[in-house]
Amino acid sequence: MTHRTLQVLRVRYLDGPNIWTYRPVIEAWVDIHDLEDAPSNLIPGLYERLTAWLPGLVEHRCGVGERGGFLERLREGTWAAHILEHVVIELHGMAGVPEGFGKARMTPERGIYKVAFRSRTEAIGRACLDAGLALLQAAIDDTAFDVEAAVSELRALVDKKAIGPSTACIVDAAYARRIPTVRLTGGNLIQMGYGVCQRRIWTAETDRTSAIAEGIASDKDLTKRLISACGIPVPAGEIVDSPAAAWSAAEDIGLPVVVKPSDANHGRGVSVALDSREAVEAAWAVAEAEGDDVLVEQFIAGHEHRLLVVGDRVVAACRGEEVSVVGDGVSTVEALIDSQINSDPRRGRDLTLPLDVIQLDRCPTVRLELERQALDCASVPAAGQRVLIQRHANYSADVTAQVHPEVAADAVLAVKVVGLDIAGVDVVCSAIDQPLRAQGGAVIAVNAGPGLLMHLKPTTGEVQPVGEAIVAHLFPEGDTGRVPVVGVSGAEGRAQIAHLVAWLLQSDGRYVGLACDDGLWMGGRQVTDRNGASWDAGRRVLMNRNVEAAVIENGPAVILDEGMPYDRCAVGVLTTAGEPSALAAWHIQDDTHLRNVWRTQVDLVLPSGAAVLNADDAMVAGLAELSDGAVWFYSTQAASPVLSAHLAAGGAAVWLDGDRIVVGRAETRQTIGLRSAPGIAALDPRWAIAGVAAALAAGLADDLVHAALDTYRAPERA
Repeated sequence: MTHRTLQVLRVRYLDGPNIWTYRPVIEAWVDIHDLEDAPSNLIPGLYERLTAWLPGLVEHRCGVGERGGFLERLREGTWAAHILEHVVIELHGMAGVPEGFGKARMTPERGIYKVAFRSRTEAIGRACLDAGLALLQAAIDDTAFDVEAAVSELRALVDKKAIGPSTACIVDAAYARRIPTVRLTGGNLIQMGYGVCQRRIWTAETDRTSAIAEGIASDKDLTKRLISACGIPVPAGEIVDSPAAAWSAAEDIGLPVVVKPSDANHGRGVSVALDSREAVEAAWAVAEAEGDDVLVEQFIAGHEHRLLVVGDRVVAACRGEEVSVVGDGVSTVEALIDSQINSDPRRGRDLTLPLDVIQLDRCPTVRLELERQALDCASVPAAGQRVLIQRHANYSADVTAQVHPEVAADAVLAVKVVGLDIAGVDVVCSAIDQPLRAQGGAVIAVNAGPGLLMHLKPTTGEVQPVGEAIVAHLFPEGDTGRVPVVGVSGAEGRAQIAHLVAWLLQSDGRYVGLACDDGLWMGGRQVTDRNGASWDAGRRVLMNRNVEAAVIENGPAVILDEGMPYDRCAVGVLTTAGEPSALAAWHIQDDTHLRNVWRTQVDLVLPSGAAVLNADDAMVAGLAELSDGAVWFYSTQAASPVLSAHLAAGGAAVWLDGDRIVVGRAETRQTIGLRSAPGIAALDPRWAIAGVAAALAAGLADDLVHAALDTYRAPERA
């Protein structure tokens, strides 16, 4: 054996439904060279090295269907490409973005395999592939590999490239509702839905979140004045411009007091329960460094609570806890913080964790708290001595079920007064299950863009379905966020059909987006020349907030190299299958492979939609069984046996009968147009009737289609 090196020949990110699965995948063509003659059971020590480096492989069921299934295959003998698939999937999980789908398939060329695995982010998928290749090669060659370092690099990339957990919970909730999502940037800006029906989110902010309301919420003093005017209890307070003014205000309000930036965020610069001039003036300096203005306000005794308001209801609530350490007579305060607080697995520096680590050099409020106890970071508390570290901003215990209806009503009113649609309302009170006024509680802040992690990862209590609540707020029950999408695939006639369907749809007064080989059209206006039959062009149509209906051409290159630009469609048109040899560059060898390509379009038809299939092409007609929705056949032969059987079973079809375009539904027949109409006469008759069938399947009325056919003119091709 002379060549045992894995070589990646090409990599494609299929960012949409494809021949492998409904969701985005990385597809790599991998040449395993002479390893074709060396399955895993013939490589000494390979099993032991892989299981030592990646113990989680035991959870991979593989084709066996049981825990340990892949390891059974590894012991018995499997090929390097299949092993690579599982290594890459495992690395995704170790990096914090678990993915469960993968496949490896032979091609007609010796030693060359196609390896596909799901990855929601292209950069992360490619990095996992690179790391997996290096790891597997080291295991085959019996050389060293630093798994910990590789996974650490992948985790750092995930922190940069993956959507945050708060955004992810909303995206997952949308997926559960079958609402399509599109990531618009490398960050957390997400489009949910298509065209005119779309909404946008940026973590817990939406396109309904007013910029004016955000500005109000960031000004704590203004917020209090506005919500107080509506009868909501708030602490007394005033803006001050110097340490002396802070103390004067504290005397007027009455000790103890709170000193904080007027635009306080995440608890930064906030000092509470201050009861001396020294503490107040020191706190003023800390707050002034964090914000524009400094606010001194009445201290409200009790627990901090964060209530998440979505729309017109409280959907989650957490209680904050004081954080302290207990001395052992040996360790410094700083060491105790690291061992007793920062060791909490819920704390960290990245956004996937609900609580921050406490770093004394970055937490002046903690240093002030220590000074009030005559301590500093180097002090060594006596054994058993409790040292208070933080009094606020540690929301951890879920109390959603305990919130009193009057407290919830106050929170919702506060959010409406500010003008937000989603907000975190900070409430301080002794008992969240009692009205605020009776216990001297108060609303102390309303926060735009609230964090969701505290509700997703509470220390005690129930995880709250906050993502589902936000999706329901944006898309009430029955709203799918979808506009009618007509996808046109097949070996021939795609652009001609797409143009006709777009014409018919816009004759109904709709703003139609069209992406086809001739270019990109928006509302009947051409905006690009040619190359419109691509993933990018299709996605551009669906991103346009004016689009009320979309017509998108998908040739074989889109399906095989890019993935479909939409997740599902209202109508899926399939013309002809062609020959496998036309797709030989993608290793399409026979009719089975070819059928797998074209079924991609039919698989995407919604249950409420329809597949429009060529009854005169046996392979295309045979895909009818795969449609989740209805089926419309079209044919140039009035006596087509496929049509006859379909109509007899109650189906619908369009066909040519001499010069007439006829539509049939079960027992009814109606002439809907003439082949001799000027615009239609220029079209291949197959594509004319296919376009008519697609328009009818999309819900256009027969008489409207009839009228629009008379005025159709095919665009001139450049």
